[in-house]
Amino acid sequence: MKIILASTSLSRQKILKKFQIPFESIAPTCDETPLENEDAVSLVLRLSKIKAQSVAKHQPNSLVIGSDQVGVFNGQIIGKPLTEDNAIRQLTACSGQTIHFYTGLTVINTVTHQSITLYEPYEVTFRQLTLDEIKAYIRKEQPLQCAGSFKCDELGITLFEKLHGDDINTLVGLPLIRLNQILIEMDYNPLLNA
Repeated sequence: MKIILASTSLSRQKILKKFQIPFESIAPTCDETPLENEDAVSLVLRLSKIKAQSVAKHQPNSLVIGSDQVGVFNGQIIGKPLTEDNAIRQLTACSGQTIHFYTGLTVINTVTHQSITLYEPYEVTFRQLTLDEIKAYIRKEQPLQCAGSFKCDELGITLFEKLHGDDINTLVGLPLIRLNQILIEMDYNPLLNA
């Protein structure tokens, strides 16, 4: 069985390497536009599944992993800032606040056609940040492609007061504890198959 990550995200690849198993990364085909009135959990469940399915249909004898993540602040989904000005606005708004992140995870076994989809929640509470700190962080880390305008596995950790969840990897975009459980359920144990 091949392990395939339906993502070209360097952060997700870095997380999956913790399992010390061989895998390929393949870009999924997916329109990530939320549906009308779609809540955050429904969105990440749907997108993780679509991403995995788009790759699985071309990959026989594989376990295909799809993942998607969004943050929610004041009831609104927050996306990638894409510009420094947007990142400054996001981090300024988040200062002293708690953001809820939801990460969808889908694994498809292309041999048995078994598919498991779930989501993992994670909370991030930001400390009170000054504008100078925000600008310095953005300049140093350039988190413009990251939902919420931070990279928690790098310098972004300096922005937080506390983190709450079962697996820090969830916040980066790939919940490894749950992924390990699913892989074992699908007869692929990372400890024994690596």
